[in-house]
Amino acid sequence: MPYVNIKITDEAVTVEQKAALIKGATDLLVDVLGKNPATTVVVIDEVNTDNWGIGGEVVTKLRANNT
Repeated sequence: MPYVNIKITDEAVTVEQKAALIKGATDLLVDVLGKNPATTVVVIDEVNTDNWGIGGEVVTKLRANNT
């Protein structure tokens, strides 16, 4: 049973986008590894940008500096 964990920042991701991620990840495992989609689990974790860092900086601060 494959288990895929997708972590994204919680910045206005729609229900439709999440559904597309789940379908896409499932389809990829079916196409590449021949896995059974009925037993493929995909979990999406949305992480607040205050809890996500890139290059030693908090993403919230990085986003503020780029606007």
